Amino acid sequence: MLVKFDSSVSGEMLMLADVAKRLLQIIGKERTARGVITTDQLPEALARLRLAVAEEKSGRQENGTVDNGYPDPDDETATEPPVGLARRAYPFIEMLEWTQREDGFVLWEAAQDF
Repeated sequence: MLVKFDSSVSGEMLMLADVAKRLLQIIGKERTARGVITTDQLPEALARLRLAVAEEKSGRQENGTVDNGYPDPDDETATEPPVGLARRAYPFIEMLEWTQREDGFVLWEAAQDF
């Protein structure tokens, strides 16, 4: 299922429901078929997303792995690395930042609750 995010100032973005669910959960929103991130909620939403990204990155670095997006060329057993939160959240964070600069809001819509 797809979730469509529509900013009042920066256009729209489509996202798979599992990714949208995680991002909305981080910012404290219900995963309903329709919702809004108001102008007043944007600063807190951005702060929560940035914190979650930073925590994930620091956890990876503490474990001795760094996600540069490519498998280690010397590791013959390496598989493609999982796509981390930072990569999934970056376009959404960008949309929220742009929307915040223009005092806008973001709506989302899906076929059903997710």
